[in-house]
Amino acid sequence: MSKRTRFNELKKVFRILHGPNGCPWDRKQTHKTLLPYIREESREFSATVKSRDCEHMKEELGDILLQVMFHSEIASKEGLFDIEDVVDTLIKKLKRRHPHVFGKVKVRSVHQVIANWHNIKRQEKRTKRIS
Repeated sequence: MSKRTRFNELKKVFRILHGPNGCPWDRKQTHKTLLPYIREESREFSATVKSRDCEHMKEELGDILLQVMFHSEIASKEGLFDIEDVVDTLIKKLKRRHPHVFGKVKVRSVHQVIANWHNIKRQEKRTKRIS
């Protein structure tokens, strides 16, 4: 099975879990009720990095992806956005914040890359406040 097909299967599993015959606990969750879980999974992932436990790292990343999928599914049911919108937003952000790769900006050091990233991020925040 292709990796793309696996991602589509994951989306299907979420639609089933949140559908009328799905899991009552899953359907009851909100962004707010899930906050403790995303924090916990992030801490657990940090622990696997510190211990260099690659097998558990893979599992904990899956748990973080579970949280991303969960929040995306809730937002989708509310008509706000879905996981494809999340992916699209991430792609656009990565391209915007890497003009030295996807644009014409020249950099000579990692320090310049980091400085550019922070400048772009500041500009994005200003633009959001103005909008």
